[in-house]
Amino acid sequence: MIEPPSRPQAQAQSQEQSQPRPQAEAEAAFAPCPSSEFVQALRGLRVWDPQVSALPLFDPATAPAEPVPLFASWFGEVVAAGEVEPHTMSLATADAEGRPDVRTVMLHDVDARGWHFASHAGSRKGRQLAHRPYASLGFYWPLLGRAVRVRGRVTVEPAEVAQADLHARSMGALAAALVGHQSEVLSSYEELEHASEAAWARAEREPDVPVPSWTAYVVEPDEVEFFQGDARRRHVRLNYRREGEGWVTELLWP
Repeated sequence: MIEPPSRPQAQAQSQEQSQPRPQAEAEAAFAPCPSSEFVQALRGLRVWDPQVSALPLFDPATAPAEPVPLFASWFGEVVAAGEVEPHTMSLATADAEGRPDVRTVMLHDVDARGWHFASHAGSRKGRQLAHRPYASLGFYWPLLGRAVRVRGRVTVEPAEVAQADLHARSMGALAAALVGHQSEVLSSYEELEHASEAAWARAEREPDVPVPSWTAYVVEPDEVEFFQGDARRRHVRLNYRREGEGWVTELLWP
């Protein structure tokens, strides 16, 4: 006579049988594997290698009353240090359902209003900003162990500002803007090649041609954080927070 399984064993079998096999297989496939070559490679990487990075001291008591002058100062220092493409930044937005997105874009300017960038209004980021006009920016400059985080409301510049911005850039930038269709599904790479060739030809023929979808944006900051790394992990985090017409500063635990 075969005895029925005990209650805990029966419950375990029931749960195992009720769990969809593809889900169980997926969970097994992505289970932590500390001994994998990928994880070992990650653990072998150094942050702020002394042979590459130099971590300057940063005294927050010497910081200016507003964030833009400090950003300009830090930017000049990382450029002088030889940082590669320090003007690239992560731009985070969210869609109508609140799901986040992030991508890398170029900084076009910084002034009293905020941090400037540009893109197509019909791109994914453009559509998301139309629904939720807020964004965060992230800069990371490993040569000096520095990072800057910006977040705030995003406003749209007048069309003439966007066109002037576009035509002040390279012919390649104009050709790419003329191609358009950013974030749309591409049927084949050949289709992109044909569109790009036509766009380059037009950019050379009409260097002042307008691109109506090209849009200039400004992140008007509510908060700007400056991070200075420290070899003993005593990182300095200086946070500027807008209050009324001015700014207050505060230190954050690392």
